[in-house]
Amino acid sequence: MYDDFYKLEGKPFQLTPDHKFFFNSKGHNRAMAYLRYGLEQGEGFIVITGGIGTGKTTLVRNLFDELSSMNVMAAQLVTTQVDPEDMLRMVCASFGLAHEGLNKATLLHNLEAIARARHAEGKQMLLVVDEAQNLPARSVEELRMLSNFQVNNRALVQTFLLGQEEFKRTLQSPGMEQVRQRIIASYHLDPLSVEETEKYILHRLQLVGWQQDPIFADGVFKMIFEFTGGVPRRINAMCDRLMLFGCLEEMHELNKDAVLSVIEELEQEVSFNPPVDEKQQGPQLASVSPLHPGAAGNNNQAVAPQQAAQPMADAEELIYRIQDLEKEISTLKKTQRNEQKLLRKAILLQMDLDEYDDID
Repeated sequence: MYDDFYKLEGKPFQLTPDHKFFFNSKGHNRAMAYLRYGLEQGEGFIVITGGIGTGKTTLVRNLFDELSSMNVMAAQLVTTQVDPEDMLRMVCASFGLAHEGLNKATLLHNLEAIARARHAEGKQMLLVVDEAQNLPARSVEELRMLSNFQVNNRALVQTFLLGQEEFKRTLQSPGMEQVRQRIIASYHLDPLSVEETEKYILHRLQLVGWQQDPIFADGVFKMIFEFTGGVPRRINAMCDRLMLFGCLEEMHELNKDAVLSVIEELEQEVSFNPPVDEKQQGPQLASVSPLHPGAAGNNNQAVAPQQAAQPMADAEELIYRIQDLEKEISTLKKTQRNEQKLLRKAILLQMDLDEYDDID
């Protein structure tokens, strides 16, 4: 609707990730550099974390666009709660390999065979796992096994892991030391600054042929930043509604009053959730990257503050322990259901045998 009113060539603030709108902010530029570095190294894990809506998926889409001109066989895996026994099946499915009804040894054999074949063709295999915070620790451990595929001491499969902040907790949990040793670099995406927020909005508008219609009054960009916390997805949602409001009101200048009206509308909606300032959430998880120990503060990686409020730390630890227990309970329930099925089959089989004995 508003794209026609403002004579735009498309919708500039759609929520669906699109690499064509990739904005090369300071943080996203650094994250892309880490991903490219990982491709050059061709081994180990690259870990990218960030809050909801900070642009991790768009980062992946932009990476895959660059890979189209490279000798890379890439697959993307978007995870939900994937049990360890299903992880290798999903990886095989992502690379187009058979996986139904196959045991773990066969799945690994097939993955190694395709990795060696691609290596012989001069191609590199890349697995990108998005939403990695949903993975149980044991599922991440299954991914580590892929790094054991080697030819002449060179890894055949490169893995990128992207997830929300809590994924660091998984990586730092006991028993993950072997995984951590294979992480060659990690980076945490922060929200945009107020200056980057303005550039981000104008960048997206210019890509759809914006000709200064509508114009933005002084102070509008700052208000958008304060309401969205600089989170790209929130900025898109806010600006989309602002442009729609301007269209309905036939406004060619979007002023502070227009922004306030849209904010009031958004705050009354069920889906509204105030942005969280990561810097005020309490203790941050330490960087998991061994690449630049002691220099995390210079590359925007999250670092645990030396003095944190103990009650906050205890509460956060309790939350994670509860989440781990819920995962364990879910696994136990699944095991119990499988055992019940086997027991029923055994009872039915015994009943059949008893019936056969009676006939004799």
